[in-house]
Amino acid sequence: MIEDLFESARRLLALAERAGAEEAEVFGSVAKAVDVDLRRDQVEMASESRDRGLGLRAVVEGAVGFSATSDLSKLAGVAESAVRAARARGPDDKWRSLPYPERPGRPEGVYDPAIAEMGPDECLDLAATLLFGVGSVSGADPVSGGLSAVSGSELLINSNGVELDERWTVFTAYLETLAKGEDGAVATGYDFVNSRAAHSDLADLGWSAGDLARRSVGGIRGESGKAQVLLGPIAFAEILESAFAPSIFGDNIQKGRSTLAGRIGETVAEEMIRIVDDGLLGGGMATSSFDGEGVASQRTTVVEGGVLRAFLYDSYTAGKEEAEMKSTGNADRPGYNGIPRIGTSNLIASSTAPRDVLAETKRGYLVTGVIGAHTANSVSGDFSVEARNVFLVEDGALVRPIRSLMLAGNVFDLLGSMEAGTDPRMVGSMVVPTVKAEMKVVGS
Repeated sequence: MIEDLFESARRLLALAERAGAEEAEVFGSVAKAVDVDLRRDQVEMASESRDRGLGLRAVVEGAVGFSATSDLSKLAGVAESAVRAARARGPDDKWRSLPYPERPGRPEGVYDPAIAEMGPDECLDLAATLLFGVGSVSGADPVSGGLSAVSGSELLINSNGVELDERWTVFTAYLETLAKGEDGAVATGYDFVNSRAAHSDLADLGWSAGDLARRSVGGIRGESGKAQVLLGPIAFAEILESAFAPSIFGDNIQKGRSTLAGRIGETVAEEMIRIVDDGLLGGGMATSSFDGEGVASQRTTVVEGGVLRAFLYDSYTAGKEEAEMKSTGNADRPGYNGIPRIGTSNLIASSTAPRDVLAETKRGYLVTGVIGAHTANSVSGDFSVEARNVFLVEDGALVRPIRSLMLAGNVFDLLGSMEAGTDPRMVGSMVVPTVKAEMKVVGS
């Protein structure tokens, strides 16, 4: 099927040039998705869907117009629409060009035929193991959940000679749970898996989500003030994604929307901290041989030894830099019906000297997840969030659940003082461990 799409993509490229595009790029995808949704302990919906389409970027005097379709009989209209949109925007003298051909790497672990072969029956069987797992936890019940097995292929061609394609697969599953105490108090739990490879059993995931709810019953009031806080991988990833990641994007640097602007070579984190954006990470959720505009994926060291080393760019923002700059392969594309924008690939935060941060904590709080990280100020790095599934830590052990806790801080202060653990986990396209730092907390 991808061969047929290639033929349509080449035709669309020619139509764009005929309509007046000075440069043109076509991105296409074909995908199959099998989804199962759970409501309590019942299957609410099981479905299989397919999608394919092409998106066109047309360039006229540096201005970019876009149009997309899933109806391949309307390619002429797509070409005319994209060129018309480019002309309406007016010239852009900051535009350099679409990418030129280069040899991309071939990362491992991005395609599993077992996912591609999954149908509704196989996914329903997996959903049953998810429910079996939570059913083995006394007092815990499923609230909602689901799983998804998606497979497909992507292609990208442009008028400068780029012609690329790649197969991919993604598997995700999650479960939200609830448990009640003897006094009627309710606690919730949540866990998930995301992978580029198939899973044969989800009982462990179901048990984990149910056990978290069970252990969270009977929470006590948290104490307000300064405290040692351990942010689990999910909590840390959510804060890092919202408060830190935008500050390393080239467009935000150029527009003055990042406190890191002009600070290459300065210390911005604790000296053991390393942050890397790795588009070639084996099995990474955002791993691909090329980015959303055809630039070869790469590994970019953002922070090394606590020192800021680099920002992330797509082709347009790299071309706006006064010094000769190349794209870092960070054009992120939502699909054929969207334009590429700067984004992280697999953002990996680690320490050159990881520690058992839980065992070394005399007294503090372990925060499993947070609510409200999306409200963080990505310019200043300030955040204020509600902690989810919190536990009091004493002498390296979890002793009691905490009913409610608010956290307030600054992501750059966090990076500058934190200790990183030995338990890295893939959370979406981030790979992060539990981290520990002193933070302001408010109990209620």
